[in-house]
Amino acid sequence: MYKIILLIDFAEEYSKDLLKGISKYSSEYGPWIFCRMPLFHRETIGLEGILQWALEWEADGIIGQLYNDKDIEKIVQAGIPVIAQDFKERFTEIPNITGAYHETGVLAAEYFLKKGFTHFAFYGFGDIVWSRERAEGFESRIRRAGYQVHSFENTMESASELWYYRPSSLSQWLKSLPKPIALMACDDNQGQHITEACRLSGIRIPEEVAVLGVDNDVMLCELSDPPLSSIALDAEKGGYDAARLLDYMIRNGIAEYQDIVVKPTQIVTRQSTDIYATHDHHIASSLKYIHQNIERNLSVEDVVKQVPLSRRSLEKRFQDITGYPIYKYIYNLRIEKFTQKLLETDMTVFEIALDMGLNDSKNIARQFRQVKGCNPIEYRNRYLAGR
Repeated sequence: MYKIILLIDFAEEYSKDLLKGISKYSSEYGPWIFCRMPLFHRETIGLEGILQWALEWEADGIIGQLYNDKDIEKIVQAGIPVIAQDFKERFTEIPNITGAYHETGVLAAEYFLKKGFTHFAFYGFGDIVWSRERAEGFESRIRRAGYQVHSFENTMESASELWYYRPSSLSQWLKSLPKPIALMACDDNQGQHITEACRLSGIRIPEEVAVLGVDNDVMLCELSDPPLSSIALDAEKGGYDAARLLDYMIRNGIAEYQDIVVKPTQIVTRQSTDIYATHDHHIASSLKYIHQNIERNLSVEDVVKQVPLSRRSLEKRFQDITGYPIYKYIYNLRIEKFTQKLLETDMTVFEIALDMGLNDSKNIARQFRQVKGCNPIEYRNRYLAGR
């Protein structure tokens, strides 16, 4: 029976999901004994103290939020398998529970581009890997679309103070931004900073600033005013995979390894982004119609009937603003909605197709493969693996 130290922030939703995955693996292949070590040990006794405690307890492994300093070598040399949650920077000496941060930033950018925005902003931390790389992914996709990103860096003396913000400089920056603007925050905590600062400054959300966070911490998102849209992450699978890796390291010694990468799964839209940003009323009307009717067998001709424009004129204006032809926009959104139902329900592919007003489940499955690189069942199984 393994004895595992968990040095994790047990109050965070992301960490709770990691723990669900770790617990799931333990129940299947253990059971393991866990020591939930308070985070203040990281500051008060340091890595040397944590190592000493682990040796006295005869711990078999450690999963934790650790500082990137030279003392990590002492744990490695002691022969205790350890996996780090990269809450500041990735380690090179040990495996990390990290994330597909660039991919998450790109996902946010494409979400806003589809809504017709032409002004973009990012709020986060330049000295924390998960924030910095989300910003890089967001900016790279926005630049490819021909736009620029306005950035504001939150400077905190301590990572433990991520909940805190000073409204004055942030509010001034928000007031200075062109409107309407699509803003990605590096996580839900910072997203709530934005919604609070906007409320204090009289800036309307989502009409002037649309705000998107990361983590989909439901409690935090619902506490936000207005409720915060967010990118959901498959952290539970990450926890399961981390436990499996730790099991391997314990049984085989510390050998070659790969980082555990937590992937984004979907964007959960709430009031903070529930808008289509364009001054072209015909395109705004078309976008609204598409999103409201995507769960039926929608065609380009259906969209054309909603506005007093010729098909050719609408097609041109639509592509100029969104970057996609109408058919491609519908296609992408349909796959997005199909994927959401695939991951959130236990309906069959045929049932999902019918629920979306599609008569040909084989066709939607073929389209899904073209976008995702595998069939819907394989995609669902990959997502559910480890749960």
